[in-house]
Amino acid sequence: MDALLHLLLVNLIPLFWLAWLAYWWFGAGKLKAVERRESSVQRAGHAIPMIFAALLFLLPARPLGMLAAPFIARSGIGYGIGLTLVMLGLGFAVQARRHLGANWSAMVTLKHDHSLIRSGPYRYLRHPIYTGMLIAFAGSALALGEWRGLLAMLLVVAALVVKLRREECLMLEHFGTAYADYRRASWALLPWIY
Repeated sequence: MDALLHLLLVNLIPLFWLAWLAYWWFGAGKLKAVERRESSVQRAGHAIPMIFAALLFLLPARPLGMLAAPFIARSGIGYGIGLTLVMLGLGFAVQARRHLGANWSAMVTLKHDHSLIRSGPYRYLRHPIYTGMLIAFAGSALALGEWRGLLAMLLVVAALVVKLRREECLMLEHFGTAYADYRRASWALLPWIY
């Protein structure tokens, strides 16, 4: 593969993640006021594993030893599938967030006049933003092709499950039977799986 093409391809995934992060933090728009939010300790319980997962992708391979060993043969096809998953996952997360609107928060939060969204991707999935992020992390791991990518994926899954369980408790407490009915009629993250 031509060196310039290889360099472009290797930098595409980080560029998509950076664009997504920029949208995520600067595109919040007008959000509802916070009524209640998780504590700093609770937030750290899901934020720290996410940070470690990101670092596993960002650190140079040399100090990572066996974690930098390939778990699959590196190929243009694997990279292409991974890149496609990153684009689809991040795009899905953006659409879900846009649909969530002023109810969105990076933290487990109850907003003033919080709405229970059950339309769009929320019709089938209670946490479609997390679903999109998981797809994008899986794509990143596949494109990287190293064990550290799989470890990062496991950290992300654990962090998001911890966070979604806390969110579900808060929503169930706030919305009661309406949320219980919603839980019975939808999946948390992955259709037919969880």
